[in-house]
Amino acid sequence: MRVPHPQVATRTAVSAARSRLALLTASVGTSGLAAASARPALLALVDQHAAAIRDSLDGDRRPLTPAALAGYAEGIRDTARAHGLLPDGATDFTAPDWVLIRLLAVCALARTLDPRHLEPA
Repeated sequence: MRVPHPQVATRTAVSAARSRLALLTASVGTSGLAAASARPALLALVDQHAAAIRDSLDGDRRPLTPAALAGYAEGIRDTARAHGLLPDGATDFTAPDWVLIRLLAVCALARTLDPRHLEPA
């Protein structure tokens, strides 16, 4: 059976978005959100950034998706990299910068997605 091209592209895009969110979570999300749960001030910052991201992605009117969150995170990373703001070494959660907090907020929002959206395609 042949699958029409748009369905293949959509499935591939969804898989890629899920993979990007999984990589982000593995690289900064798991340890960063654990640090935030132990530091109320950091958790408050992550929550504020998550609210700003939700507003930016119009999350109050339509559900957030892996593609929207992954695209947003890629935009943050690309911009930070272009300006030399993406750290190369170990991540320090004791004094995180704006970029790191924003990426942690993406990870926090990804955790709120319907689990069916995060299952492998």
